[in-house]
Amino acid sequence: MDKDKNYLQLKEFTALQGADLFGVADISGIKDSFLLSPKIMDKFDKAICMGVRLSESVLEEMDGGPTRLYSYHYRAVNLLLDQLALRVNNLIQSKGFSALPIPATQILDWQKQSAHLSHKRLGVLAGLGWIGRNNLLVNKELGSQLRLVSVLTDMPLKLDSPEQNDCKSCRACVTICPAGAIKDNSEDFDHIKCFEKLKGFQKQRLSEQYICGVCMQACRGKK
Repeated sequence: MDKDKNYLQLKEFTALQGADLFGVADISGIKDSFLLSPKIMDKFDKAICMGVRLSESVLEEMDGGPTRLYSYHYRAVNLLLDQLALRVNNLIQSKGFSALPIPATQILDWQKQSAHLSHKRLGVLAGLGWIGRNNLLVNKELGSQLRLVSVLTDMPLKLDSPEQNDCKSCRACVTICPAGAIKDNSEDFDHIKCFEKLKGFQKQRLSEQYICGVCMQACRGKK
């Protein structure tokens, strides 16, 4: 089957379903890092990574921490992403190929920040952006004001390439981080400080989940 035709069909389909970003990554070299059954992973060699933009106004309403409105918006976007992944999964299966939708947010270990796989890492491989100082995917148009979901598949598809870009001199997230967890180098991001702050926000009942969103608010991309 035509890889380009399949790619275009899926991209158009996801856009109609609400996706703002779409890319396909080669996962053949990173499958060992996934917390999934090797028996299942043997079937897949690609990941479709999709992104949905967050509401600027919801983010702007925050003042140094998450709000009830942002907490609800976060859940709503994750639900949209999971439904999007399920629909893509069903479309691929209807064409006789295998697929596996991975939830937008399903942390297996909060302390270690581990999940079945890293959507942001797949986003990088799928050409959607780069890992910023805030340890999140940064898209050149949307900044970090987005959420991601992925579908693993064996469907013949054109592959995207990683984008050669970085945050350059922007330090907006470094100066605004309420935990002081963001450093000049993304490799130095302090996961423990970040998680401790998330627990503090939850204790204050600012959110029912371990979320913050302040660095997303600061990372705007091109407008």
